[in-house]
Amino acid sequence: MTTGTVITRTETELGMPDPRHGIPPAYGGVEPTAEWAEEIKRLAKARNASILAHNYQLPAIQDIADHVGDSLALSRIAAETDADEIIFCGVHFMAETAKILSPEKRVLIPDERAGCSLADSITADDLRAWKAEFPDAVVVSYVNTTAEVKGLTDICCTSSNAVDVVASIDPDKDVLFLPDQFLGAHVKRETGRDNIHIWAGECHVHAGINGDELTEQTESHPGADLFIHPECGCATSALYLSGEGVVPQERVKILSTGGMIDAARATHAKQVLVATEVGMLHQLRRAAPEIDFQPVNDRAACPYMKMITPAALLRCLTEGKDEVHVAPDVAARARRSVERMIAIGNPGSGE
Repeated sequence: MTTGTVITRTETELGMPDPRHGIPPAYGGVEPTAEWAEEIKRLAKARNASILAHNYQLPAIQDIADHVGDSLALSRIAAETDADEIIFCGVHFMAETAKILSPEKRVLIPDERAGCSLADSITADDLRAWKAEFPDAVVVSYVNTTAEVKGLTDICCTSSNAVDVVASIDPDKDVLFLPDQFLGAHVKRETGRDNIHIWAGECHVHAGINGDELTEQTESHPGADLFIHPECGCATSALYLSGEGVVPQERVKILSTGGMIDAARATHAKQVLVATEVGMLHQLRRAAPEIDFQPVNDRAACPYMKMITPAALLRCLTEGKDEVHVAPDVAARARRSVERMIAIGNPGSGE
């Protein structure tokens, strides 16, 4: 294997974990060479393991994976595969979801320290206290939550089906929506419900993509479509620009990550401005190479996602680390909340 500093130009641009910001340094010392890729494939075959990578992963990790997508789609693939092991290249709550839906399989994450600021914005104790204030409310949790929170949830949702999930609930029932305040605001706008209470959580990366940046990029890229993730702080600004006629309504698309891939293949635009984590650009450019995809904020990189390095993946397959465990009783409760979501008829395309 080739060793040395494992920061290629692409990885530097995407951003690596920085211990100065309270995020531990990632495993390094391995470059994503052809030799590395061959060894990863050999080890995965020997372990009968399937490698799943989230859309926000480093390009080298996406390119070596058996499947790339959003967390819920990947968890469904994990449940259907004949592999003995699932190597989930994403953040920890995603690997937990795969374990919840595949309790009989061994699920590994290349670095268990890869957390999530959004999932961490509400704990199980927080939710118990909130439920005590509204004992008759229906709890709707975004899939970007821990297993324990899902286990206290009535019904899960994704960014693409959150409106449908909330609309399916008795209009006289209070709804506790968590944890993302921007997705919650989008749901409230679309459903017109006054009895939806929204937790004040956020993904620090998506929240940092603001309306001023979107306005500036829109002005400098006339004619571009806008692909906006509903977790973004600029989602309201996008709708405002559309309402004011600055951007034609048909060019503004509020989409999940899975929805962005579908929209990329369908659009006739020559240029698209993308408001989400910058790792998504790799899959969009692969899906529609003829389109010029540009980030609204080129610094919107999740340092936790970038902890899944070539070295971390090699360590995972060589040493069998890090295994993800979910207590059976928690997993059973969490699985019910996901199954209720699927039962409404629109399972969604993930976060």
